[in-house]
Amino acid sequence: MTVGVAARTETAAVRAAARLVAAPDGRGGTALPVLAGEAPFALRRTGPRGAVAHVALVGAMSAPLGGDRLTLAATVEPGAALRFTTTAATLALPGRTGAPAAYDIRITVGDGATLHWLPEPLISAAGSDLRTTTRVELAPTARLLFREEQVLGRAGEPPGRLTARLTVHRAGRPLYDQELAYGPGAPGWDGGAVLGGHRAVGQLLAVDPDFGDAPPVPPPHTAEGAVAAAMPLTGPAVAVSAVASDALRLRALLRTAERALTHGSDEGRLRRHPA
Repeated sequence: MTVGVAARTETAAVRAAARLVAAPDGRGGTALPVLAGEAPFALRRTGPRGAVAHVALVGAMSAPLGGDRLTLAATVEPGAALRFTTTAATLALPGRTGAPAAYDIRITVGDGATLHWLPEPLISAAGSDLRTTTRVELAPTARLLFREEQVLGRAGEPPGRLTARLTVHRAGRPLYDQELAYGPGAPGWDGGAVLGGHRAVGQLLAVDPDFGDAPPVPPPHTAEGAVAAAMPLTGPAVAVSAVASDALRLRALLRTAERALTHGSDEGRLRRHPA
C-alpha cells in the first residue's frame, strides 16, 4: 500500500479489506476493539494510550496495482477520538492486465466523536489507473479534520489516470461532494480551470459544531508555485483547496490552513488532536 515496503511477487489482482473501530474505554480514553486488515493493509496502534487513539496504516506489499480492489472502513463511536495517519505515501502503479484499480474508504463518526484523518499523499505513477472513493458519515455533533493530497506522477514522469471522489454527509444530509479526474483521457485536467500546470493537488475539510454559522475561513494564500483558497460550507464546516508544483509546497499550504482552523476556534475540540 505504501512506498518503501516489500514488493509483491504474485501477478494476480488483490481483493483486500481492513476495518478499524475506535470506542470509549470507560476511563476517559479511546480503545481500539477492532483493528484488522488483510495484505496490503496493516493497521498499527501508535503513540501513547489516552483520550486520543493513534492508528497508522503500514503497507505490507506494493499496492494498489491495476486490477486491485481495496476497501478500508473506519468507525469512531460516540465520544471516542481517533487520529489516523499512514507511514508513507501511497503509490498507484500499473498492473499487467491494464485494468483499473479501486480503493474505497468508508468512514463513520458518531455523536461527540472526533476524527483527524491525515494520510500521506497518493502518488499516481505513469501508466496507472486508480479510482478512489471516500464516503464520510458524520453525526450532528461529530468533529472532523480531513486531509487529502494527490501527486500526479513521480519525478520526471507523466501522471497515470486518477479519479477521486469525496462525499461527506452530516446528520444524514449532504455536506460536500466533489469528484475530480486527472491524467490521460480526463478532459481539461491540466487546464487553467483545474490544475493550471501544477502537479500536486489537495484539500482540507474541517467540520466542527462549535463553528456554528460562521466557520473560520483562512484567507487566500499564494506562495511560490502554490495557491490555496477556502470556502465555507452550508453547516459548521469549511473546505480548503490547494494546488502546487510539488508535494512539499502543497503540504505547507495545507498545514497553514490547518493551523488557522484548529487554533483559531476558541479552544475548539478539533484542537485537542495534535497535528
